[in-house]
Amino acid sequence: MNYLEELLEGVEVKWKPLGEKENGVAVLSRGRVMSKVYLADNVGKYPVFSSQTANNGEIGKITTYDFDGESVTWTTDGANAGTVFHRKGKFSITNVCGLIKIKDEKELNYKFLFYWLSIEAKKHVYSGMGNPKLMSNQMAKIPVPIPSLQIQQKIVDILDTFTELAAELAAELAAELTARKQQFEYYREQLLSFDKNEAKHLPMGDESLGEFIRGKRFVKNDIIDEGVPTIHYGEMYTHYGTWANQTKSFVSKELVDRKKLRLAEKGDVVIVAAGETIEDIGQGTAWLGNEGVVIHDACFYYKSNINPKYVAYFTRTRQFHDQIKKHIRTGKISAINSKGLGKAIIPIPSPEEQERIVSILDKFDTLTSSISEGLPKEIELRQKQYEYYRSKLLDFSN
Repeated sequence: MNYLEELLEGVEVKWKPLGEKENGVAVLSRGRVMSKVYLADNVGKYPVFSSQTANNGEIGKITTYDFDGESVTWTTDGANAGTVFHRKGKFSITNVCGLIKIKDEKELNYKFLFYWLSIEAKKHVYSGMGNPKLMSNQMAKIPVPIPSLQIQQKIVDILDTFTELAAELAAELAAELTARKQQFEYYREQLLSFDKNEAKHLPMGDESLGEFIRGKRFVKNDIIDEGVPTIHYGEMYTHYGTWANQTKSFVSKELVDRKKLRLAEKGDVVIVAAGETIEDIGQGTAWLGNEGVVIHDACFYYKSNINPKYVAYFTRTRQFHDQIKKHIRTGKISAINSKGLGKAIIPIPSPEEQERIVSILDKFDTLTSSISEGLPKEIELRQKQYEYYRSKLLDFSN
């Protein structure tokens, strides 16, 4: 018999409804309407929590508070309906939140109730008119197991430990990822910097060097699951790194022919030319696929005899962005044209040196990417482990 089985063996458990007037273990109430204008006009030190889950649900701070002490809150409406939070201190909640105050703390531990509702509340969410809801009348009916306070505290201690360990691990992995990225960026800058005696320096748009060709317009609705490989400009920010040989999107051959869409070929570098942030504009991805790839009109593809990965790495350096940012037109959507990109001076060492630099940076890129991929996987694994033990510790079905 393992520790968890021993902990719960023979435990007596009473079951009571959460919020029913007669037998309920808690009193339920709701928050109040607070507009953005109200929050802006009453800025203070006491947090206001709403339906979001980011930042622990906090949407601002005001000069007053509606609640003080320990409680559990839950989201009543929207995509996060049924999400619960353990609260302490002075705070307020908006009208899309509910508040739970335990009637007798000698009977029920707030943190134990929070952990129980973290499992149970979502089961009671309903989608009326397509909008998920968990209103007070439904919340009040949720059955709550009540073992002894000693058992409740032991369960809370175990789950708190899992939560803390998971947070510490995530922080360590995030710090490792940040350090590796900084190291990678440092060496990328160093390896792609040459003085005039070490390498030729030419404008990227020099006719003897290369050519920028703009893609042609298509829309997201044109994207399909199979067909001609395609890169939409928005994917350059979210999906593609220094190089690619496959795409996540496709368009039909009929669309390519009808709109005369333009395709980059193997060895070309796709460069994003529009976006919301200036820093992301100009990032390049070397296309190494064996077939042509359709390019969106908010991108260019760069044809040259330079190593395509070398070019792609260069477009991600500070020295490149310092040159092109003066040519970026700013606004709601910032953009740069081929003339602006073409003015950037690129150092051009020998082909052998280009290959050597790419080989080194590829190793750094692989290491950084493996940590980037490993971080969410590790966090997901820890979350599943935590949920497994939470379910075991809160299983009073026997």
